[in-house]
Amino acid sequence: MPDDRSSDTRPSPDALLDHAEREGRGRLRIFLGAAPGVGKTYEMLMSGRARLADGVDVVIGVVETHGRKETTALVEGYEVIPRRKVDYKGRILDEMDIDAILARRPALVLVDELAHTNAPGSRHPKRYLDVQEILTHGIDVYTTLNIQHVESLNDVVAQITKVRVRETVPDSIIDQADDVEIIDLTPDDLIKRLEEGKVYFPNTAQRAIENYFSPGNLTALRELALRRTAQRVDDQLLIHMQAHAIPGPWAAGERVLVCLDARPGGAARVRYARRLADRLRAPWTALHVDSTRSASMPENDKDRLATNLRLAQQLGAEVTTIPGQNVAQDIVRYATANNFTHIVVGRPTRSRWRELIEGSLTYDLIRNAGDISVHVISGSERGTEAASRSVKAADEQWQFEIWPYLKATAFVIGSLAFAVLLDQFLDVRNLAIILLIGVLASAVTGGLWPALYACFVSALAFNYFFLEPRYTLTIRDPESIVALGVFLVVAVIASNLTARVQRQAVAARSRARATEDIYLFSKKLAGAGTLDDVLWATAFQIASMLKLRVVLLLPEDGTITVKAGYPPDDTLAEADIAAARWAWEHNRAAGRGADTLPGAKRLYLPLRTGRTAIGVVGLDNDKQGPLLTPEQQRLLDALADQAAVAIERIQLVADVDRAKLAAERRLRSALLTSISHDLKTPLAAIMGAAGTLRDFSAALPEPDRAELLSTVLDESERLNRFIANLLDMTKIESGAMEPNYAFHYVGDIVGSALQRARKIIGEHKIETDIPRDLPMLKVDPVLFEQALFNLLDNAAKYAPAGSTIRVQGWTDNGSVLLQIMDEGPGIPPGDLERIFDTFYRVRKRDQIRAGTGLGLSICRGFIEAMGGTITAANRTDGSGAVFTIKMPKPANPPNFDASNTDDVGDLA
Repeated sequence: MPDDRSSDTRPSPDALLDHAEREGRGRLRIFLGAAPGVGKTYEMLMSGRARLADGVDVVIGVVETHGRKETTALVEGYEVIPRRKVDYKGRILDEMDIDAILARRPALVLVDELAHTNAPGSRHPKRYLDVQEILTHGIDVYTTLNIQHVESLNDVVAQITKVRVRETVPDSIIDQADDVEIIDLTPDDLIKRLEEGKVYFPNTAQRAIENYFSPGNLTALRELALRRTAQRVDDQLLIHMQAHAIPGPWAAGERVLVCLDARPGGAARVRYARRLADRLRAPWTALHVDSTRSASMPENDKDRLATNLRLAQQLGAEVTTIPGQNVAQDIVRYATANNFTHIVVGRPTRSRWRELIEGSLTYDLIRNAGDISVHVISGSERGTEAASRSVKAADEQWQFEIWPYLKATAFVIGSLAFAVLLDQFLDVRNLAIILLIGVLASAVTGGLWPALYACFVSALAFNYFFLEPRYTLTIRDPESIVALGVFLVVAVIASNLTARVQRQAVAARSRARATEDIYLFSKKLAGAGTLDDVLWATAFQIASMLKLRVVLLLPEDGTITVKAGYPPDDTLAEADIAAARWAWEHNRAAGRGADTLPGAKRLYLPLRTGRTAIGVVGLDNDKQGPLLTPEQQRLLDALADQAAVAIERIQLVADVDRAKLAAERRLRSALLTSISHDLKTPLAAIMGAAGTLRDFSAALPEPDRAELLSTVLDESERLNRFIANLLDMTKIESGAMEPNYAFHYVGDIVGSALQRARKIIGEHKIETDIPRDLPMLKVDPVLFEQALFNLLDNAAKYAPAGSTIRVQGWTDNGSVLLQIMDEGPGIPPGDLERIFDTFYRVRKRDQIRAGTGLGLSICRGFIEAMGGTITAANRTDGSGAVFTIKMPKPANPPNFDASNTDDVGDLA
């Protein structure tokens, strides 16, 4: 047999691929701390200074000194990339300028606070995404991170400190880091730094010591940081060993491997491996080697193996199955390649004679493990395994069939006849090869036992017809005895190998057929749009694949009812109803063949997902005894899991639709109430004024009649605006808004909007500052004017009479900005994000009149339809609201002589 260990000298393809993916990328170094104040930023700046001294081009992308003198002093001497200014909710925020860094292209950039959330409008929502983009351009990055910001540890940290950290980074960032340097400080030293005011201001520091920075919390956070760093270092060590084909193990960190096969006691090995891994605080893996013997295992052994693998996965192991021939060598090779330091295996269970003939897996592992510790676990779980099974599985009984032996006899007779024809031309040894054809044909068509039968018959025929003296079973020549013995040995070996290949081919075809059926079933479920389609598809698939009668039951109004079946069957006996209800309520099997209510006609199994139980499936057939073999049980589990997920998906979609419909119904009611009120208000004024004019026109003096007519006109215009807004909003939401673009001067459109709104803003002072040299915009003038009119209307509603409404424009970075400011009460901070929502209105105690809540929504719809943006904020001095329209400046605007245009201020 060739020695496969030479393959260990080859580097791991995965490790080489990981190395190739890092080529061309910058190196990432994370300074990881257990808590704020341990000195991460200080250490990052010190490391950067060391690189500066080596002649490396180092710049600061962003560093937060937090007023610490030592940190501020270290920043001096660095080139600092200016930060980008971001206007957010009326506040100017400083964010790292990633474009400036990429344009500067240094060798190394220092980026503080990796978990920072960028201001809205930034290219990336998180700073770690900025860092990833910088790395892709080949720039090295030094950055800082606290352990409480790691996503997988967020819940653990919250449980320890009672503080939930909102800003997190995914664990993949640490896994991608080339270097992780832990910055550690003892709890006493950190608390001393807090008390000295080197971390926070004195009043803040005292509260932090009393709550977050307690010695117990800091100790727990230090342990988390150390363990997460050790985990990353262990991964790096493994990748390095695999990339350089270094034979392991290097016991720098503990790793546990438990070997699973079909032998009893597998669950005990899994539990021991879990306890060993917990004691060593090490990762662990469950490994099964799929050898040629696996295909011929009895069904009970296959079921036991599958159960043990599921148990390992449930207990937190990484489950792996690898193909192999020599199980012991394959296990040692896998353990060595992946740096495992402990192997857990079961004690030998074969007799001494079988071990001498077939060998012992346990002894071979101990002999070949080298520096790996091998734990041999003894213990039987016969009672435990028997007690844990609530459904009795049917045994696949072997039945004798005569037809394979008749076929084998025919193949032997055929090959014998062919050999007799060639007897005069061929040597006796060649005739033996011809007889082997019948043996091989018997192995392919009938399996092992018919092939062995063909071996025996062929040996007798070979002796009787071809060995001297012929036509007797006596052998005279000693060489003929050797020839017959060799023929018999070769025939047995050939038949055994051929039968094994045939069994493997049959098993492969069976698995492929089952896999294809399950795949088609999953496609059918994915395309099912209703619950009935899912249920009938599930019932038909289970019935056709398992050759059983199927009924599906789902909960409805507090009870379990039949929803589908194949063949259709809507009637259940009382015993079946009780068994189905018990299976649903207790999430366990009941009915025929189970330990609970075995008198029922059917076996009832719960359909469940990881979230909850979905329903119950009932199975029965006309045969006596248990319903399912272990193989059928595994197939049913796969089908039931897919069906449960599909049913849950349909139910969740229905729940969402119902919730959405209820919300829409409530919203519709609220909107109808609001709109009816807003429409009735001007309509009541119109009807009142018109009625007064009709009934008392002759008695009213002329000024009163004029005032009533003015009321009719004003309220009619107001009502017209409401209706126009509703129509415009309908166009926006239906996508029917198509701007009619043309080049226009902003000042003209502003003047037209002011002229149109002169009655509304008549009690306010108007200031305009629209430069004559503003570039022309490519907009729809009607839509743009309507947006400005709505903004002026909004300002007039909320700003007191006599206050100033200011309209100003300017250019900035290829954009034209137009701003409308009022001197009203401003916008509450909680409403800034919702101010442009449909039918949303800001509530104010001193508000005199309000509209439908559509004006600002229409503004946003019109502006965005023309390619611009609109934002709302409060003035920095708190004296009113600010609405800013930002429109892109056309690439090639037409020439325009601004001297021919009147001053916009005159229009006001």
